[in-house]
Amino acid sequence: MAAHRKPRQQRRYPFAARPAARTATTLALAGAATATAFNGTGAADTAPTPAQIKARVDKLYQEAEAATEDYNGVKEQADRARRELDRLRDEAARRTDRLNSTRNALGSIATAQYRAGTMDSGLRIALTSDPDEYLERAALAQRVGDRQAAAVAQVRQQLVGIDRLKETADHQSAELKARQKELADHKSSVQRKLAAAESLLAQLTAEQRAAYDAPRDAPATAAPARPAATGATGQRAARAVAYAYGALGKPYVWGATGPASYDCSGLTQAAWRAAGISLPRTTYTQINAGKRVARSELAPGDLVFFYPGISHVGLYVGGGRMVHAPRPGAPVRIASIDEMPFAGAARPA
Repeated sequence: MAAHRKPRQQRRYPFAARPAARTATTLALAGAATATAFNGTGAADTAPTPAQIKARVDKLYQEAEAATEDYNGVKEQADRARRELDRLRDEAARRTDRLNSTRNALGSIATAQYRAGTMDSGLRIALTSDPDEYLERAALAQRVGDRQAAAVAQVRQQLVGIDRLKETADHQSAELKARQKELADHKSSVQRKLAAAESLLAQLTAEQRAAYDAPRDAPATAAPARPAATGATGQRAARAVAYAYGALGKPYVWGATGPASYDCSGLTQAAWRAAGISLPRTTYTQINAGKRVARSELAPGDLVFFYPGISHVGLYVGGGRMVHAPRPGAPVRIASIDEMPFAGAARPA
């Protein structure tokens, strides 16, 4: 019996030595982890440094600005959809008024015929004392009949047109609702990222926060440079640059286009609008407005773009500097174009 029990015990615990080995290994790892924690090198217990906080905040602001440009683009689409829907509704109202007028005229013709009654033409000519008068009336009746038929056809045509307008308006209304949903999503994304950035910045001391908010590598003010282009283009560029200088110190507000506050593409759009040039609303579309220029050929008034996703834009003012609306908490100011990764430039015309 004892000989049989021993093999069963071996089968039940074929790796009897391993639990002890695992226990020893676990204790060794735990001891190492404890020692690491006491030595102050545990990643989970280490608070981020000011430099790490600033890098993370910069990233969040960049992501927020990209979401802002998406918001601006969708808002532009929503505004177009709303204007088109209003136009369709106005047109439908005008056509309905015309339809009612046509129906009223048709009803007047029908009422007049009902009151006059119907009579065989041969009998009428036999009874009338003036055949010429009858023939004149018969011709008039024929013309009235022709007008009635035309009026009926017009009513039918107007009904078809109004139905088509209503279908188009319904489609436009659905598109507007979809754009409004996108707007809400982008707005939430921007707000979440900005809130996260503010939460991180709250961990800085007042001195560190002031250093973070201060302009980087550029003076607070500078004299506008003269655009390199001549003629009408140069004059427009000069007006755009002058407008940008006039906006210095105004707050950054995402989605704003002035005159009290701006986001980055809102500032460049407003500056060139003051010069008589209409730019698209977003960084993604502004980079394709006008002529692309190399960095070595930059002239005051050119649009300068940053980051691989083309999520930021400023207005070049010469000397390697630009006027731009940086981010929430940082007003419109002058900065070096080396402050961010350069992505391209365009010259509106």
